[in-house]
Amino acid sequence: MKTILIHAVIIGIGATAVMDIWTLTQQRVFGVPVLDYAMVGRWIGHLRRGHVRHDSIATAAPIAGEGLIGWTAHYAIGIAFAGLLLGIWGVSWARTPSLVPALIVGLGTVAAPFLILQPALGADFAASRTPRPNLARLRSLITHVVFGIGLFVAAEAWSRLNGH
Repeated sequence: MKTILIHAVIIGIGATAVMDIWTLTQQRVFGVPVLDYAMVGRWIGHLRRGHVRHDSIATAAPIAGEGLIGWTAHYAIGIAFAGLLLGIWGVSWARTPSLVPALIVGLGTVAAPFLILQPALGADFAASRTPRPNLARLRSLITHVVFGIGLFVAAEAWSRLNGH
């Protein structure tokens, strides 16, 4: 169990960082709007008050420390998804990673924003209340494929550092 947790933390942080580099590049180079993780923190803060869904999270009352809460949750979720990958394919996958399982998990993780986060923040199911829902869906899909690639890259780097 301890081994899975260590691998999940390292691989999850690495994969999430790869995804963040991708989104930062999209934002800075191409002006693509990206999720402000402070809004995720705001949503989490409102969950404690029993408010699950918002018409627009941006207009909800700010929560103390929402940026830290949101970014912490973002990386914790990445770690959890890495743990899911390891739970399905085993720790042996982390020792000799392959791309396909990582991509499968990466693609699967797109369900989280489509089914949970976007509806909760006010964008509705699969960003259907956004000005260009199909573009938003495509961006989410690509970002989560990049996360899957990040799972593989982080596992490969971790495996090499450990001499596998």
